[in-house]
Amino acid sequence: QVQLVQSGGGVVQAGGSLRLSCAASGSFFRINTMGWFRQAPGKQRELVASITTGGSSNYGDYVKGRFTISRDNAKNTVYLQMNSLKPEDTAVYHCHAGAIWTTGSGLLDEVWGQGTLVTVSS
Repeated sequence: QVQLVQSGGGVVQAGGSLRLSCAASGSFFRINTMGWFRQAPGKQRELVASITTGGSSNYGDYVKGRFTISRDNAKNTVYLQMNSLKPEDTAVYHCHAGAIWTTGSGLLDEVWGQGTLVTVSS
C-alpha cells in the first residue's frame, strides 16, 4: 500500500508565501510523477504543478512565475513553494502520485493525498 501524507498550508494574507510538503510511504521503488492539484469551492479540480523523477516540471498557467515545485527522490517527497499568493489561490490542495511501481503488486495508477486547505485573505 502507498500513502501520501501532506503537511503545510493554512491562512496567509495576499502577497504572502506558503510551502506544502507531501511524503510518500509504502511498498514501492519508483514514482514516476508527483504533483499538486487544487479544488476551490464550486470549481473543478485543476492541476497546479507536477514533476517527474527526472525533474521535468509542468505548471498551470495561473501559477506560473509564482509557484515552484521541487522533489527529493531520496525522501520520496514533493514540495510546493507558493509565493505572491492571491485570494483566488484559496482551495484545498491535494498531493498526487502517478505511475507508482510497487514491490510485489505491479504498477499502481495513482494515489491521492488527504488534502490541505490554503486560504489567502485579501
